[in-house]
Amino acid sequence: MEQTPFATLNLQHDLLENLITLGYVSMTPVQAQCLPAVLEGRDVIGQAKTGSGKTVAFGLGVLEHLDVRRFSVQALVLCPTRELADQVAKELRRLARSIPNVKILTLCGGMPLGPQIGSLEHGAHVVVGTPGRIEEHLRKGTLVLKQLKVLVLDEADRMLEMGFQPSVDAIVAETPSERQTLLFSATYPTGIEHIAQRVMRSPLRIVVEGQHDSGTIQSVFYKVDASEPARIEAVCLLLHKFSAVSTLVFANTRESCQMVADELNRYGFCARALHGDLDQRARDETLVLFSNRSLSVLVATDVAARGLDIDALDCVINFHLARDPEVHVHRIGRTGRAGERGVALSLYSEKERHKVERLEAALGQSIEAKNLPSAEQLEKVAPLPPMVTLQIDGGKKQKVRPGDIVGALTGEGGITADQIGKIAVFDYCAYVAVERQVKATALDKLGKGKLKGRSFRVRWIR
Repeated sequence: MEQTPFATLNLQHDLLENLITLGYVSMTPVQAQCLPAVLEGRDVIGQAKTGSGKTVAFGLGVLEHLDVRRFSVQALVLCPTRELADQVAKELRRLARSIPNVKILTLCGGMPLGPQIGSLEHGAHVVVGTPGRIEEHLRKGTLVLKQLKVLVLDEADRMLEMGFQPSVDAIVAETPSERQTLLFSATYPTGIEHIAQRVMRSPLRIVVEGQHDSGTIQSVFYKVDASEPARIEAVCLLLHKFSAVSTLVFANTRESCQMVADELNRYGFCARALHGDLDQRARDETLVLFSNRSLSVLVATDVAARGLDIDALDCVINFHLARDPEVHVHRIGRTGRAGERGVALSLYSEKERHKVERLEAALGQSIEAKNLPSAEQLEKVAPLPPMVTLQIDGGKKQKVRPGDIVGALTGEGGITADQIGKIAVFDYCAYVAVERQVKATALDKLGKGKLKGRSFRVRWIR
């Protein structure tokens, strides 16, 4: 496929230079098709899968037209979950590094309202947030959108699924009619079409086909008994057979997610659930563990998994089939990325035969169920993840940086740099992944040593 360089775009020189430093040379298909229209100021509907580069596709348009001399909210990005909002804000800040004095603010539920109000009082150019919290700030008068130039609805299909349409409508009503509206979505249900008709002006609709080569994904279906215990046993058999280091299991409800994670742990697997009932600290920690490869299995709903940015996902298991064929394709497209091999395994019962038929019609191919692995697989001991994660009770507020952690770990009598995995630093804590066999040494070095001249409590969390 022919690649288009970012240099062909009519962007500020500093933005282009920063893209080079970030390693962004050529555009992904969604960026190449959307950015020219976005930069022209047109309303755009972009339909593409997660991981296709949508944030850059709208982010560059937002930043190109920003007037940093005016401390008013000029762009608003609505996201369905805090995880996605945090990820979008992080990427926008990276893209905006060459723009002096730009302020990008995140406003999400699950966080104290007071500090957010204080930040808004100091002014912001770009706000990224979830609909419920944005609507709350509008009601209180702490957020004003009279100067808004660009409204972005990111993962709009998930916002509809989560019941945010009334909030979105209320937010749109507070924005100027003369604005640019950008809508990005992995799927395009009827509800999205209705939103577009109401809030957009002659939008250009761009559909980018799946970004993943289906040849890199081994997709297998298994027919199982409808009972939950039978499905759990099937998942265990598949986890043993395929021995994936990193597996994402999709279930259709929060309750099922927690049940599946609990049962997998009972069978000896390292698993956690990700759903809306978790508090923010637990959600952050779960995502860190999975990204660090110190958690083998993450069980999530489609909504909770949206926005996950996992580099290498070996396997996807559909504990329940998705209700929509497009969502199924979106799920399995999370594995087998960047030319790597991936496995997508789907369970269904006779009661779900209608979902299989819809999927066959959408894919234009017949689906044949294969036999589950032998029950002897259950006699195996579940493998441990290759990494463990240590938590340090000090973060950005204590001036702790990744380099400080690496230095403390690799000092005299410590571990080597290649035995250290990912490091995540939050406001008041930090997480570092190390290879399992050096856990004791790493704990000793961090626990007895100092960071920034201070001693911090360190513990092994998984």
